[in-house]
Amino acid sequence: MSKAPRVEGKLWLPEKHRDLVRIWLAMKLPYTVELVHTREGRYIAHLTLDLGVMKEPDFTKGCLALDINPDGVALCNTNASGQPEPWPEDFKIPCPGNLGKYEGEFQVIAYPNGFLYIRIPDLAYTCGFRRDYLIGVLAKVVIDIAFFLGKSIAMEELNFNKDRLDTNKKFNRMASNFPFARMVEAVCRRAVKEGVPFKLVSARHTSTIGYWKYTKRYAVPVHCAAALSIGRRAMGFEERVTKELKQLIVQIKQELTCKVDPHTPREGRGMTRRVRACLRRLEEKLLLHNGLTRWQQEAFYSVWHDLKELALSLR
Repeated sequence: MSKAPRVEGKLWLPEKHRDLVRIWLAMKLPYTVELVHTREGRYIAHLTLDLGVMKEPDFTKGCLALDINPDGVALCNTNASGQPEPWPEDFKIPCPGNLGKYEGEFQVIAYPNGFLYIRIPDLAYTCGFRRDYLIGVLAKVVIDIAFFLGKSIAMEELNFNKDRLDTNKKFNRMASNFPFARMVEAVCRRAVKEGVPFKLVSARHTSTIGYWKYTKRYAVPVHCAAALSIGRRAMGFEERVTKELKQLIVQIKQELTCKVDPHTPREGRGMTRRVRACLRRLEEKLLLHNGLTRWQQEAFYSVWHDLKELALSLR
């Protein structure tokens, strides 16, 4: 069509949005409208309002770090020094009251030292409007927690493009079905509406850093440890290789060397070629890692990439 038809009629608005639209029209602020003609002959109007410039996040009190997963989100209450902070005494999880199809639909798993995992099992399997609804519910709970704490939100920027897919069928199915973009968009949109600042950081090596540095220290799953790494990265802290991690690498090398029996074939025993190559690269990089800049530590071929390869080789 060269020209869109003119549509006139009454517009129905949800009750929770009527006051906002009236104020917007009274102040004569700009907005855009998209009309969608359905098969039933009705028109659906999508209104887009510009809520203004988002204020910069303030990390003087710390932040609420967020690690997004296919079945939920992992949260970490981080203080100003980049360490996990216990939840306040009067803190209560704002569980939504409109979910209750079955027991366990909305699961809240609390860990000590300010870690939390919110799990919605249907999020990884459902589709269509049901998934969008669950994403909106999850975003509202996260923003309510950040608003109660009075802290900014730190999130990761994941990218599951086609070049990231490999021959692992389980990973390919998860990556193609992972609604990460919609989850990030829902959290950001809700944060803008509620006036909660947020910051997006690179997600490179956050799970590896959390696995090697924070899982055993705080006795939490790898997703909660990754949330702590995201919060520290958003606040500008660098992740250095600790003495305990260096000693662990030496211990792994000694254990793999002792497994080799000279009277039996090497195949399937002791140190494989892949593990030997990872350990050789690690020995060269561990001494220089703490002197590198932040972008060099987050590079693809950094020491954390070799630690990830080592962890996958030892499974």
